[in-house]
Amino acid sequence: MSAFVNFPAGAIERIEGRALVLSGDDIDTDRIIPARFLKSVTFDGLGEQVFADDRLELKGTHPFDRPEHGGARILVANRNFGCGSSREHAPQALMRWGIRAIVAESYAEIFFGNCLALGIPCFTAPHEQVLSLQAVVISDPARSFTIEVGAGRLQVEAGAGETAAFWDLKLAGGARQMLLSGQWDATGQLLAHDAELRATVARLPYLNSFAAA
Repeated sequence: MSAFVNFPAGAIERIEGRALVLSGDDIDTDRIIPARFLKSVTFDGLGEQVFADDRLELKGTHPFDRPEHGGARILVANRNFGCGSSREHAPQALMRWGIRAIVAESYAEIFFGNCLALGIPCFTAPHEQVLSLQAVVISDPARSFTIEVGAGRLQVEAGAGETAAFWDLKLAGGARQMLLSGQWDATGQLLAHDAELRATVARLPYLNSFAAA
């Protein structure tokens, strides 16, 4: 199981690490994080509950429970991943488990946006390419992968006597630019422009009048 640490910050140019496969279309946000966990006051601890009901049913054989997948950073899914209700707890749970990038055939639009707001790029690839990538991951879960965000390319670590394999990934231009520039991080942007924000506040007459009163 992941250690739930090292949250992303700033520009995101590369994601490296092992991968895990979550097979099946239309995996919705209620499966990613069941509704009972939406009562949490903070997002702390959600990583431990990601896919809670699926994992309970599979009794330790779920991909997020298997020891060879502990510490995996790249999730490889299929079609329409993250569909269902628009709960931001779903990408929060994935991130706090340790996922830093997702490759799938397609996503629900709101889930995609919620992931981007956390610095989790959601790449797409055609059906056959996703299946080939999943086959590589399943054949050797210990292999390391590298995703270059700018180039939109995923490379698998080559074994002895093997030629390195590549997959071309798609990511909307606006999302790519936000990740590469660090603009996805709204809190970081506010902190980086603290002086400008304070200067603007000082120039607003209605705020200054309220403070004087």
